[in-house]
This record gives sequence, C-alpha cells and structure tokens, in this order.
Amino acid sequence: DARVDFYTSHEVLLLNYEEAMARQVHRHWGWFNLSTHFPWIGMRTAQLDGAHVEYCSGIRNPIGLKIGPGLSTDQLLRTIDALNPTNEAGRLTLITRMGAAKIEAELPKHLRAVKTEGRRVLWCCDPMHGNGETTPGGVKTRRFENIRAELEAAFDIHAACGTHLGGVHLELTGEDVTECLGGARNLTEADLARAYKSTVDPRLNYEQSLEIAMLIVRKLGTTPVAEIGAERHAAYA
Repeated sequence: DARVDFYTSHEVLLLNYEEAMARQVHRHWGWFNLSTHFPWIGMRTAQLDGAHVEYCSGIRNPIGLKIGPGLSTDQLLRTIDALNPTNEAGRLTLITRMGAAKIEAELPKHLRAVKTEGRRVLWCCDPMHGNGETTPGGVKTRRFENIRAELEAAFDIHAACGTHLGGVHLELTGEDVTECLGGARNLTEADLARAYKSTVDPRLNYEQSLEIAMLIVRKLGTTPVAEIGAERHAAYA
C-alpha cells in the first residue's frame, strides 16, 4: 500500500467559503468542515461573540485558537467553554503567539488558569506571528533570534508550570529563500532582496528550519525545569 496519510490545516477566515464547505458525513455525527482537517481561528477574529467562534463551535473538526498578548484569562476560559463545552479531549488546541518580548509576562497566567480550571486542551507555540517587523525599506520580515527565543521560552515556561508543549506552528519552506533575518548564515536586510519569494508572510528557509528542528530536539531531550533554575521556576509556578 503506497498511500500515505496527509493532513491539512488553515485559518478560518473567509466564512462564506468555510460555511459552503461544511457537510454532514455518513460515518460520523455532526457537521464537518471538509476543506481542511484542522481549522484554526486567528487572534484578530477570536472575539467570543464573533462569527468565527460561532462557526467553529458548530463543527466537529478538531480546532485551534490563536491567543496573543493582552488577552485576559477570563476571556480565554470563556472562549474555551464556547468552543469545547463538553471539555472533550483532543477537541481544542491553544496556539500561543506572544512574541519573544512578551511571552514571559503573558504565557504563565494562561497556563495556570487553564490547568487550575481543568480545561482539557493541547498547547502549541507559534513563534512566528508575534515576531513580525518591517524594515526601513518596507519589507516584511522576522528575526530568527526572536523566533528561537520565543520557542525556547515556551518550552521552559511550560516545564516550570507543570504543563506540556504539544506542538509548534511554523511557516517554512525547503527552498533557499532569504525572508527571515539571522540564522547560521546571519542573513541581513541587504540579503532580503536576493531571494524573497513570499507574497504573504516571511518564512524560515531550509537551513533556518533545520536549526529550529535541532532546538526542538535539544529541548525534548533535556529536563527544562532543571536547566532554567529554581529562581525562574518559582517565578512561573
């Protein structure tokens, strides 16, 4: 059997399209979005009383919710309950995108609140979208060091809070593009014009992606709480 399982995911953004793709299927109860396996709600459309949350609450796909800086724990818990009222395991993934400068101030309170209230979620880190910037020349980019720093901090904070980082959301390509600054080759703003191909967001190139993969391997192969020290652990716990 040469077949492979292939799964897709995209943001629930254009509701006319998403609603048209909602179907009932023979083998399972309820309505499913058949345009993707794993739809997710973006941070800017995640209002509790908004149409995107309402739509996703009515489909049976596993769904993701992007959460960013400035969100209160009360608002997060109420949104969780709207999307997963039965507290079903595997139903909801929370995708944090705080930015390297804000993750240490923002993430621990949400981890503690969700854990204390017994909400069953999968935690995922998106170290890309909170670290965007525009160069003086008007080019949209991201700094590899900020991406790395946010992801590494996410591992450490989860370990300190007694929760688990269950996934990573990256934008990357196997091509040798020059869209994100830094990395092993220390790409500069002058390099961006050489091979900037994205029409939307800047992506990690092949080499930068491997660097992030190696970081994940290192973090999974260590005991982060011991690494970050008792002082930092006490600050988050």
